[in-house]
Amino acid sequence: MNKVPKHREIFRHLFSEIGSGKYKSGGKLPSEAQLIRLFGVSRPTVGHALRDLAAEGLIERRVGSGTYVRSPAAPNSSTRIFGLIVPGLASTEIFQIICGEIASLARVHDFGLLWGGSSNPRADTDASLKHAEEICKQFIERKISGVFFAPAELQTGQDESNTELAESLREAGIPVVLIDRDLPGFPERSDFDLVCIDNMAGGYMIAEHLIKLGCRKLSFVARPLSASTVDARVAGIREALVRNRLERDWGWVHSGNPADLKFVRSLAAGRQADAFICANDDTAAVLMRSLESQGVRVPDDVRVVGFDDVKYATLVSPPLTTIHQPCRDIAVIAFQTMLDRLADPALPTRHISLPPRLVVRESCGAYLPRPKQAVTA
Repeated sequence: MNKVPKHREIFRHLFSEIGSGKYKSGGKLPSEAQLIRLFGVSRPTVGHALRDLAAEGLIERRVGSGTYVRSPAAPNSSTRIFGLIVPGLASTEIFQIICGEIASLARVHDFGLLWGGSSNPRADTDASLKHAEEICKQFIERKISGVFFAPAELQTGQDESNTELAESLREAGIPVVLIDRDLPGFPERSDFDLVCIDNMAGGYMIAEHLIKLGCRKLSFVARPLSASTVDARVAGIREALVRNRLERDWGWVHSGNPADLKFVRSLAAGRQADAFICANDDTAAVLMRSLESQGVRVPDDVRVVGFDDVKYATLVSPPLTTIHQPCRDIAVIAFQTMLDRLADPALPTRHISLPPRLVVRESCGAYLPRPKQAVTA
Protein backbone atom coordinates (compact mmCIF):
# COMPACT_ATOMS: atom_id res chain seq x y z
CA MET A 1 0.00 0.00 0.00
CA ASN A 2 1.46 3.39 -1.04
CA LYS A 3 1.95 6.01 1.69
CA VAL A 4 2.07 9.76 1.22
CA PRO A 5 5.67 10.96 1.76
CA LYS A 6 6.22 13.05 4.87
CA HIS A 7 7.36 16.10 2.92
CA ARG A 8 4.04 16.04 0.99
CA GLU A 9 2.10 15.91 4.26
CA ILE A 10 3.96 19.02 5.45
CA PHE A 11 3.43 20.67 2.05
CA ARG A 12 -0.33 20.02 2.19
CA HIS A 13 -0.61 21.24 5.79
CA LEU A 14 1.16 24.54 5.07
CA PHE A 15 -0.58 24.92 1.72
CA SER A 16 -4.01 24.58 3.37
CA GLU A 17 -3.13 27.06 6.10
CA ILE A 18 -1.87 29.60 3.56
CA GLY A 19 -5.00 29.11 1.46
CA SER A 20 -7.29 29.48 4.50
CA GLY A 21 -5.66 32.79 5.39
CA LYS A 22 -3.97 31.69 8.63
CA TYR A 23 -0.71 33.02 7.21
CA LYS A 24 -1.40 36.31 5.44
CA SER A 25 0.41 37.70 2.41
CA GLY A 26 3.87 38.74 3.60
CA GLY A 27 3.40 36.86 6.88
CA LYS A 28 6.13 34.71 8.39
CA LEU A 29 5.84 30.92 8.56
CA PRO A 30 7.12 28.82 11.49
CA SER A 31 10.88 28.32 11.50
CA GLU A 32 12.44 25.09 10.24
CA ALA A 33 13.22 24.11 13.84
CA GLN A 34 9.56 24.60 14.80
CA LEU A 35 8.37 22.55 11.82
CA ILE A 36 10.82 19.76 12.68
CA ARG A 37 9.38 19.56 16.21
CA LEU A 38 5.77 19.89 15.01
CA PHE A 39 5.95 17.03 12.48
CA GLY A 40 8.69 14.93 14.09
CA VAL A 41 10.80 14.81 10.93
CA SER A 42 14.33 15.63 9.81
CA ARG A 43 15.59 18.99 8.52
CA PRO A 44 15.95 17.68 4.89
CA THR A 45 12.29 16.59 4.94
CA VAL A 46 11.16 20.05 6.05
CA GLY A 47 13.48 21.60 3.48
CA HIS A 48 11.93 19.46 0.73
CA ALA A 49 8.43 20.64 1.66
CA LEU A 50 9.48 24.30 1.70
CA ARG A 51 11.19 23.97 -1.68
CA ASP A 52 7.96 22.55 -3.12
CA LEU A 53 5.99 25.50 -1.72
CA ALA A 54 8.53 27.92 -3.17
CA ALA A 55 8.30 26.19 -6.55
CA GLU A 56 4.53 26.79 -6.49
CA GLY A 57 5.21 30.49 -5.94
CA LEU A 58 3.54 30.47 -2.52
CA ILE A 59 6.50 31.35 -0.27
CA GLU A 60 9.90 33.02 -0.38
CA ARG A 61 12.85 32.14 1.85
CA ARG A 62 14.98 35.04 3.05
CA VAL A 63 18.47 34.17 4.21
CA GLY A 64 18.97 35.04 7.86
CA SER A 65 15.33 36.07 8.28
CA GLY A 66 13.01 33.11 7.66
CA THR A 67 10.24 31.96 5.34
CA TYR A 68 7.41 34.27 4.26
CA VAL A 69 4.18 33.99 2.29
CA ARG A 70 4.81 35.53 -1.10
CA SER A 71 2.79 38.63 -1.88
CA PRO A 72 0.63 38.03 -4.98
CA ALA A 73 1.29 40.04 -8.10
CA ALA A 74 -1.16 42.81 -8.76
CA PRO A 75 -3.91 41.84 -11.20
CA ASN A 76 -3.10 43.00 -14.72
CA SER A 77 -6.68 42.99 -16.02
CA SER A 78 -10.29 42.80 -14.94
CA THR A 79 -10.52 39.29 -16.43
CA ARG A 80 -8.16 37.67 -13.90
CA ILE A 81 -10.90 35.21 -13.00
CA PHE A 82 -11.25 31.42 -13.25
CA GLY A 83 -14.49 29.48 -13.47
CA LEU A 84 -15.62 26.07 -12.24
CA ILE A 85 -18.24 24.00 -14.05
CA VAL A 86 -18.88 20.84 -12.01
CA PRO A 87 -22.44 19.50 -12.42
CA GLY A 88 -21.76 16.70 -9.89
CA LEU A 89 -20.40 18.99 -7.19
CA ALA A 90 -23.29 18.56 -4.75
CA SER A 91 -23.36 14.76 -4.96
CA THR A 92 -19.68 13.81 -5.41
CA GLU A 93 -17.38 14.33 -2.45
CA ILE A 94 -14.13 14.20 -4.43
CA PHE A 95 -15.21 17.26 -6.44
CA GLN A 96 -15.94 19.18 -3.26
CA ILE A 97 -12.35 18.59 -2.12
CA ILE A 98 -10.82 19.33 -5.54
CA CYS A 99 -12.83 22.52 -6.00
CA GLY A 100 -12.02 23.69 -2.46
CA GLU A 101 -8.31 23.30 -3.18
CA ILE A 102 -8.63 25.14 -6.49
CA ALA A 103 -10.38 27.96 -4.63
CA SER A 104 -7.46 28.17 -2.19
CA LEU A 105 -4.95 28.20 -5.03
CA ALA A 106 -6.88 30.91 -6.84
CA ARG A 107 -6.82 33.00 -3.70
CA VAL A 108 -3.07 32.74 -3.08
CA HIS A 109 -2.37 33.46 -6.76
CA ASP A 110 -4.71 36.46 -6.68
CA PHE A 111 -7.34 35.10 -9.09
CA GLY A 112 -11.06 35.43 -8.60
CA LEU A 113 -13.11 32.22 -8.83
CA LEU A 114 -16.67 31.78 -10.07
CA TRP A 115 -18.44 28.55 -9.12
CA GLY A 116 -20.93 26.97 -11.51
CA GLY A 117 -22.96 23.77 -11.54
CA SER A 118 -26.22 22.34 -10.36
CA SER A 119 -26.97 22.29 -6.65
CA ASN A 120 -28.83 18.98 -7.05
CA PRO A 121 -27.90 17.31 -10.36
CA ARG A 122 -29.72 14.03 -9.66
CA ALA A 123 -33.07 15.68 -8.93
CA ASP A 124 -33.59 16.94 -12.47
CA THR A 125 -31.12 15.73 -15.09
CA ASP A 126 -32.23 18.17 -17.79
CA ALA A 127 -31.96 21.13 -15.41
CA SER A 128 -28.39 20.15 -14.48
CA LEU A 129 -27.12 20.20 -18.06
CA LYS A 130 -29.11 23.32 -18.91
CA HIS A 131 -27.72 25.08 -15.86
CA ALA A 132 -24.16 24.18 -16.88
CA GLU A 133 -24.82 25.63 -20.34
CA GLU A 134 -26.15 28.86 -18.79
CA ILE A 135 -23.08 29.14 -16.58
CA CYS A 136 -20.87 28.58 -19.63
CA LYS A 137 -22.58 31.44 -21.50
CA GLN A 138 -22.03 33.74 -18.50
CA PHE A 139 -18.34 32.82 -18.39
CA ILE A 140 -17.98 33.59 -22.11
CA GLU A 141 -19.75 36.94 -21.73
CA ARG A 142 -17.42 37.91 -18.89
CA LYS A 143 -14.37 36.75 -20.87
CA ILE A 144 -12.88 34.97 -17.87
CA SER A 145 -9.31 33.65 -17.90
CA GLY A 146 -9.99 29.90 -17.88
CA VAL A 147 -12.43 27.16 -16.84
CA PHE A 148 -11.97 23.96 -14.82
CA PHE A 149 -14.59 21.51 -16.08
CA ALA A 150 -15.66 18.10 -14.73
CA PRO A 151 -17.95 16.67 -17.46
CA ALA A 152 -21.43 15.59 -16.37
CA GLU A 153 -22.35 11.92 -15.97
CA LEU A 154 -25.49 9.86 -15.21
CA GLN A 155 -27.53 12.09 -17.53
CA THR A 156 -29.21 11.53 -20.88
CA GLY A 157 -27.43 13.40 -23.68
CA GLN A 158 -24.38 14.04 -21.52
CA ASP A 159 -21.73 13.25 -24.16
CA GLU A 160 -23.04 15.73 -26.70
CA SER A 161 -23.66 18.44 -24.08
CA ASN A 162 -20.23 18.03 -22.48
CA THR A 163 -18.47 18.31 -25.84
CA GLU A 164 -20.54 21.31 -26.98
CA LEU A 165 -19.83 23.11 -23.72
CA ALA A 166 -16.06 22.58 -23.91
CA GLU A 167 -15.93 23.53 -27.60
CA SER A 168 -17.91 26.73 -27.04
CA LEU A 169 -15.39 27.83 -24.42
CA ARG A 170 -12.49 27.05 -26.75
CA GLU A 171 -14.11 28.98 -29.62
CA ALA A 172 -14.38 31.95 -27.24
CA GLY A 173 -10.63 31.73 -26.57
CA ILE A 174 -11.06 30.49 -22.98
CA PRO A 175 -8.68 27.65 -21.93
CA VAL A 176 -10.31 24.53 -20.47
CA VAL A 177 -8.72 22.02 -18.07
CA LEU A 178 -10.77 18.85 -17.63
CA ILE A 179 -10.87 17.36 -14.13
CA ASP A 180 -11.23 13.64 -13.33
CA ARG A 181 -12.69 12.56 -16.68
CA ASP A 182 -12.33 13.08 -20.42
CA LEU A 183 -15.04 13.92 -22.95
CA PRO A 184 -15.01 10.82 -25.22
CA GLY A 185 -15.38 7.24 -24.02
CA PHE A 186 -12.31 5.20 -23.04
CA PRO A 187 -9.84 4.61 -24.68
CA GLU A 188 -10.37 7.67 -26.91
CA ARG A 189 -8.79 10.98 -25.88
CA SER A 190 -9.82 14.59 -26.44
CA ASP A 191 -7.46 17.43 -27.28
CA PHE A 192 -8.18 19.27 -24.01
CA ASP A 193 -5.82 19.25 -21.01
CA LEU A 194 -6.90 16.59 -18.49
CA VAL A 195 -5.83 15.84 -14.89
CA CYS A 196 -7.11 12.65 -13.26
CA ILE A 197 -6.17 9.46 -11.46
CA ASP A 198 -4.86 6.51 -13.50
CA ASN A 199 -8.19 4.70 -13.57
CA MET A 200 -6.95 1.65 -15.47
CA ALA A 201 -4.15 1.15 -12.94
CA GLY A 202 -6.67 1.57 -10.11
CA GLY A 203 -8.95 -1.10 -11.57
CA TYR A 204 -6.01 -3.45 -11.99
CA MET A 205 -4.75 -2.79 -8.45
CA ILE A 206 -8.03 -3.52 -6.68
CA ALA A 207 -8.74 -6.63 -8.82
CA GLU A 208 -5.24 -7.98 -8.15
CA HIS A 209 -5.81 -7.46 -4.41
CA LEU A 210 -9.02 -9.52 -4.49
CA ILE A 211 -7.40 -12.26 -6.56
CA LYS A 212 -4.59 -12.51 -3.99
CA LEU A 213 -7.26 -12.97 -1.32
CA GLY A 214 -8.54 -16.01 -3.22
CA CYS A 215 -11.37 -14.49 -5.27
CA ARG A 216 -11.84 -16.10 -8.67
CA LYS A 217 -15.21 -14.76 -9.87
CA LEU A 218 -15.07 -10.96 -9.99
CA SER A 219 -18.02 -8.84 -11.11
CA PHE A 220 -18.19 -5.11 -11.79
CA VAL A 221 -21.20 -2.93 -10.90
CA ALA A 222 -21.90 0.60 -12.17
CA ARG A 223 -24.90 2.85 -12.66
CA PRO A 224 -26.13 3.45 -16.23
CA LEU A 225 -24.55 6.43 -18.06
CA SER A 226 -21.48 6.42 -15.81
CA ALA A 227 -18.44 8.49 -16.80
CA SER A 228 -15.74 7.24 -19.19
CA THR A 229 -13.48 6.69 -16.18
CA VAL A 230 -15.58 3.62 -15.36
CA ASP A 231 -14.66 1.95 -18.66
CA ALA A 232 -10.98 2.53 -17.88
CA ARG A 233 -11.43 0.81 -14.49
CA VAL A 234 -13.15 -2.13 -16.21
CA ALA A 235 -10.20 -2.39 -18.62
CA GLY A 236 -7.80 -2.57 -15.66
CA ILE A 237 -9.85 -5.29 -13.98
CA ARG A 238 -9.98 -7.27 -17.21
CA GLU A 239 -6.19 -7.05 -17.51
CA ALA A 240 -5.79 -8.44 -13.99
CA LEU A 241 -8.13 -11.33 -14.84
CA VAL A 242 -6.21 -12.12 -18.02
CA ARG A 243 -2.82 -12.02 -16.31
CA ASN A 244 -4.09 -14.39 -13.66
CA ARG A 245 -5.73 -16.68 -16.26
CA LEU A 246 -9.21 -15.93 -14.92
CA GLU A 247 -10.78 -14.68 -18.14
CA ARG A 248 -14.56 -14.25 -18.03
CA ASP A 249 -17.13 -13.33 -20.68
CA TRP A 250 -18.64 -9.84 -20.62
CA GLY A 251 -21.45 -11.06 -18.38
CA TRP A 252 -19.34 -9.99 -15.38
CA VAL A 253 -19.92 -6.26 -16.12
CA HIS A 254 -23.31 -5.13 -14.75
CA SER A 255 -25.11 -1.80 -15.27
CA GLY A 256 -28.02 -1.01 -12.95
CA ASN A 257 -29.29 0.74 -9.86
CA PRO A 258 -27.76 -0.81 -6.69
CA ALA A 259 -30.91 0.22 -4.77
CA ASP A 260 -33.12 -1.84 -7.13
CA LEU A 261 -33.67 -5.10 -5.26
CA LYS A 262 -34.63 -6.97 -8.45
CA PHE A 263 -31.30 -5.96 -9.99
CA VAL A 264 -29.43 -6.92 -6.81
CA ARG A 265 -31.15 -10.32 -6.61
CA SER A 266 -30.01 -11.01 -10.18
CA LEU A 267 -26.43 -10.21 -9.11
CA ALA A 268 -26.54 -12.50 -6.09
CA ALA A 269 -28.41 -15.37 -7.77
CA GLY A 270 -26.44 -18.58 -8.09
CA ARG A 271 -23.33 -17.13 -6.49
CA GLN A 272 -22.13 -15.84 -9.88
CA ALA A 273 -19.50 -13.71 -8.11
CA ASP A 274 -17.40 -13.99 -4.98
CA ALA A 275 -16.55 -10.26 -5.13
CA PHE A 276 -18.19 -7.10 -6.51
CA ILE A 277 -15.98 -4.22 -7.62
CA CYS A 278 -18.10 -1.07 -7.74
CA ALA A 279 -17.62 2.02 -9.91
CA ASN A 280 -17.41 4.21 -6.80
CA ASP A 281 -17.92 4.18 -3.04
CA ASP A 282 -21.51 5.42 -3.27
CA THR A 283 -22.49 2.49 -5.49
CA ALA A 284 -20.66 0.09 -3.16
CA ALA A 285 -22.36 1.44 -0.03
CA VAL A 286 -25.86 1.19 -1.55
CA LEU A 287 -25.11 -2.29 -2.91
CA MET A 288 -23.98 -3.51 0.52
CA ARG A 289 -27.20 -2.22 2.07
CA SER A 290 -29.28 -3.94 -0.61
CA LEU A 291 -27.37 -7.21 -0.24
CA GLU A 292 -27.89 -7.11 3.52
CA SER A 293 -31.65 -6.72 3.00
CA GLN A 294 -31.52 -9.95 0.97
CA GLY A 295 -29.65 -11.84 3.70
CA VAL A 296 -26.29 -11.70 1.90
CA ARG A 297 -23.48 -10.88 4.31
CA VAL A 298 -20.45 -8.76 3.37
CA PRO A 299 -17.67 -9.95 3.41
CA ASP A 300 -18.64 -13.43 4.70
CA ASP A 301 -20.82 -14.38 1.71
CA VAL A 302 -19.48 -11.95 -0.89
CA ARG A 303 -16.83 -9.22 -0.88
CA VAL A 304 -17.57 -5.64 -1.99
CA VAL A 305 -15.06 -2.89 -2.80
CA GLY A 306 -15.38 0.69 -4.04
CA PHE A 307 -13.41 3.49 -5.64
CA ASP A 308 -12.70 7.09 -4.46
CA ASP A 309 -12.12 6.74 -0.67
CA VAL A 310 -14.71 9.32 0.35
CA LYS A 311 -15.29 10.07 4.03
CA TYR A 312 -18.23 7.74 4.58
CA ALA A 313 -16.19 4.79 3.25
CA THR A 314 -15.04 4.40 6.87
CA LEU A 315 -18.56 4.88 8.29
CA VAL A 316 -20.45 2.13 6.46
CA SER A 317 -20.50 -1.35 7.96
CA PRO A 318 -18.24 -3.04 7.15
CA PRO A 319 -15.83 -0.21 6.22
CA LEU A 320 -15.03 -0.13 2.50
CA THR A 321 -11.86 -1.29 0.84
CA THR A 322 -11.33 1.22 -1.96
CA ILE A 323 -8.95 3.16 -4.21
CA HIS A 324 -7.89 6.53 -2.84
CA GLN A 325 -8.33 9.57 -5.09
CA PRO A 326 -5.46 12.10 -4.56
CA CYS A 327 -7.90 15.01 -4.71
CA ARG A 328 -5.56 17.72 -3.44
CA ASP A 329 -2.79 16.70 -5.82
CA ILE A 330 -5.28 16.69 -8.71
CA ALA A 331 -6.25 20.25 -7.80
CA VAL A 332 -2.65 21.48 -7.53
CA ILE A 333 -1.64 19.94 -10.86
CA ALA A 334 -4.82 21.12 -12.61
CA PHE A 335 -4.20 24.68 -11.41
CA GLN A 336 -0.58 24.62 -12.56
CA THR A 337 -1.70 23.16 -15.89
CA MET A 338 -4.07 26.11 -16.32
CA LEU A 339 -1.31 28.61 -15.50
CA ASP A 340 0.99 26.90 -18.02
CA ARG A 341 -1.74 27.00 -20.67
CA LEU A 342 -2.27 30.73 -20.07
CA ALA A 343 1.47 31.38 -20.28
CA ASP A 344 1.85 29.42 -23.54
CA PRO A 345 -1.38 28.57 -25.43
CA ALA A 346 0.68 26.64 -28.01
CA LEU A 347 1.77 23.95 -25.52
CA PRO A 348 0.90 20.38 -26.57
CA THR A 349 -2.24 18.94 -24.98
CA ARG A 350 -1.44 17.22 -21.70
CA HIS A 351 -3.18 14.24 -20.11
CA ILE A 352 -1.79 13.85 -16.60
CA SER A 353 -2.65 10.66 -14.69
CA LEU A 354 -1.77 10.38 -10.99
CA PRO A 355 -0.98 6.99 -9.40
CA PRO A 356 -3.77 5.32 -7.39
CA ARG A 357 -3.42 4.02 -3.85
CA LEU A 358 -5.17 0.96 -2.43
CA VAL A 359 -6.85 1.38 0.98
CA VAL A 360 -7.62 -1.96 2.63
CA ARG A 361 -10.51 -2.21 5.10
CA GLU A 362 -12.92 -4.97 6.14
CA SER A 363 -15.34 -5.15 3.16
CA CYS A 364 -12.86 -7.08 0.97
CA GLY A 365 -12.50 -9.87 3.53
CA ALA A 366 -8.79 -9.29 4.06
CA TYR A 367 -9.28 -9.67 7.82
CA LEU A 368 -11.54 -12.73 7.78
CA PRO A 369 -10.23 -15.64 9.85
CA ARG A 370 -8.16 -17.99 7.71
CA PRO A 371 -9.47 -21.59 7.56
CA LYS A 372 -7.46 -23.92 9.73
CA GLN A 373 -5.24 -26.39 7.93
CA ALA A 374 -6.03 -30.06 8.50
CA VAL A 375 -3.57 -31.82 10.77
CA THR A 376 -2.27 -35.13 9.44
CA ALA A 377 -0.92 -37.85 11.66
